[in-house]
Amino acid sequence: MTASDHVRWLSSPKLHNPTVIAAFSGWNDAADAASTAVRTLIDAWHAEPLAEIDPEEFTDFATIRPSVRLEDGITRSIVWPKVSLWHASTPGADVILILGPEPSLKWRLFTEQIIGVAARFDAAMILSLGALIAEVSHRGDVQIMGTANDDAIIERFDLRRSRYEGPTGIISVLHDGCAQSSIPSASLWAAVPAIASQIPSPKAANALIARAGEIIGTPAPLGALHNRIVDYDNRVEAMIDDDDELREYVERIETLGEDAFGLDNPNQLEFDFSDTDEDDDAEENIDTLVDEVEQFLRDQDGQ
Repeated sequence: MTASDHVRWLSSPKLHNPTVIAAFSGWNDAADAASTAVRTLIDAWHAEPLAEIDPEEFTDFATIRPSVRLEDGITRSIVWPKVSLWHASTPGADVILILGPEPSLKWRLFTEQIIGVAARFDAAMILSLGALIAEVSHRGDVQIMGTANDDAIIERFDLRRSRYEGPTGIISVLHDGCAQSSIPSASLWAAVPAIASQIPSPKAANALIARAGEIIGTPAPLGALHNRIVDYDNRVEAMIDDDDELREYVERIETLGEDAFGLDNPNQLEFDFSDTDEDDDAEENIDTLVDEVEQFLRDQDGQ
């Protein structure tokens, strides 16, 4: 069995040392920011289908279910949740774009499929996009953290070495595979506001697009999400205006500072939400705020 036996090829383009940009919906994709970023690049760069990874080996279909589609109102077909690959040539570099759900099973075998594609085209780098929930304000610039494990990559692109320990997702497994296969890799993470984590964030997606464009050396299509960003800002502001506690919470975040990744002050994000200054009370208040936000969104959808 070869490293890409589960890849179904749709085309055979000639690519020159492409950069592979990957995002996976689910655990690594708070507010759909990373998946929105890659989907936007696919559309803006007029990317062409390259391949699909057969989902049968890697997907728990009871968790990520296929859907039924009616064609011409008569013929029923099954749409399987799969990871798809596209290719494009930009003014700065050739790229391979990967998008799909985070696999449920056999992560090491899945990683071998991605590594096999990168090796086949002699990829210059694998760049993953992700997003996490943080205690930050929705106003102002989105914070982006860039990490890598190779000193040369870190220095070249002004990245940091990740110090995270704990539960992880497919992105970390993919980068571990890159290290074992001597393929340069880096990861970009956007911080999305905790109070708006249930709202897809084109603002965070745009920030990921901008930073990815800098790394691969090609103009980023930053205008593609402009209208959606305006709508996003208006929606979050309306949510805050309707809730005094949310407004106070945002004001406290903006007053104390916004170091989403704890780089400058690791204690900076330990907010006091109560008179007792107890961690349990703070967590309870955060949970209450999130519940109120989710109820607000349900009410809005109902209207």
